[in-house]
Amino acid sequence: MAINNPYQSYQQNSVNTASPGELTLMLYNGCLKFINLAKKAMNENNIEARNANIQKAQTIISELIVTLNMDVEISKNFLALYEFIRQRLIEANIKNDPAALKEAEDLVTEFRDTWKQAIQINRRQQYGGGGHI
Repeated sequence: MAINNPYQSYQQNSVNTASPGELTLMLYNGCLKFINLAKKAMNENNIEARNANIQKAQTIISELIVTLNMDVEISKNFLALYEFIRQRLIEANIKNDPAALKEAEDLVTEFRDTWKQAIQINRRQQYGGGGHI
């Protein structure tokens, strides 16, 4: 299948060449995008758009869950937090609850920001500037 749209081609290349850490960052950013679209739909009382976007955010959280390496102790903590986020998204959707959606958004934002910092630290250590005195 040929991609004629240059933006789509760029996006596809970005995904194909991204490191696992960058892919995780893309998932967090995508989740936040869908949460923001759901918030907008919630404010506009657009039930279909709210539902579709919250479900997309839930799918991303589910993907993050299945990629956890449960042999690593911290993954159990991530699992509990991801499950909590997913539950808040479900409640936001069922109850049309902006507070639950905001809570999920805040947690995903924290994950995203922390992950972004970890990637930056890793790059500095890999490519120089790793704190040598």
